[in-house]
Amino acid sequence: MIYVFLILSSCNDKISQEDETIYNPQAGLVEIYLVDSLDEPRGFCLDIKGYKESADIKKGLQAHTCYSYQGNIAIDQGFSFDRINIGEFYMPGFDVCLEAENMNPSSSIKLESCLKSDLQKFILGINGNIFLENSKNLCLTISSENSRAGGGGSPVHLIRDLSLKNCDLNLTKFQTWATRLK
Repeated sequence: MIYVFLILSSCNDKISQEDETIYNPQAGLVEIYLVDSLDEPRGFCLDIKGYKESADIKKGLQAHTCYSYQGNIAIDQGFSFDRINIGEFYMPGFDVCLEAENMNPSSSIKLESCLKSDLQKFILGINGNIFLENSKNLCLTISSENSRAGGGGSPVHLIRDLSLKNCDLNLTKFQTWATRLK
């Protein structure tokens, strides 16, 4: 009988956010939500502006009340978990990817056909920051301004704007994201 032992070691005890990728054995459609629910008990999710199937990708992305409280991930909030793991935030219901307007602070986030461009290569770090692969100091940030009322829900759904801002520990509650199945 032959036994094989595998020993894994690291050359560096420090783990940076780009060293790890997330893993989910039940990879599929997920929503991306802000870990701190702020003023919305149902939480904020990345969402295409508009309503579910009629959302308009040309209007871009916002943070909106998560629809998962209704039991499912909405088409305008659903991302491919497999593609997140390779640095592509892909929304299969609309066949588009997140794209930064540019690599500067306050850049807006839009939705475009997936071209694997540098402006589309986002990473979900182990600390929950979503940042551009080639500009790790810029994090996807929900607005710190008060939420505004959306167009539906009971209680009414809430909305906040999104942009890229410098990653900052003082903005942790506005820059820490996670995924969930529903």
